[in-house]
Amino acid sequence: METYFTKEHEWVRMKDGVAAVGISDFAAHQLGDVTFVELPPLGKSVKQFEQFAAIESVKAASDIYAPLSGKIIKINDLLEESPEIVNESPEDAAWIAWLEPSNLDELKNLMTQAQYEEFRGGME
Repeated sequence: METYFTKEHEWVRMKDGVAAVGISDFAAHQLGDVTFVELPPLGKSVKQFEQFAAIESVKAASDIYAPLSGKIIKINDLLEESPEIVNESPEDAAWIAWLEPSNLDELKNLMTQAQYEEFRGGME
C-alpha cells in the first residue's frame, strides 16, 4: 500500500477506494508536543490542497491541507481527547480523516515516499 505526501507534509494512503489522511512523522517532530487537533466536519467536500483541518502544538499552530479532493467520510475522534497520539504515531494511529476521493488522477500531484524523503532532506 503506497503512501503519498504533499509539500505541506500531509500523507495519504489508499485502501479499498478510501484515502486515509494525516501529517507526516517529519511534521509531527517539527511541531513538537501536539496539544489540539481541529478535525474537519463529517460529510464535508474538500478540494485538493485546500485547508480542511488544523493542529496546534506548544510551538505553533498549523493548517492541514487535503492531499486529495473528496468527501470526508470518517474522522479520528480519538485525537480530540488525546492529541498526543500525533506525536506517538503520526503516520498510523493518528490519521485525521478518511476521504472518499473524487479524482484519483490527483495522486499524480503528490510525492512518493522516496520523492518526499528527498524533498524533506533539504529541510533537516
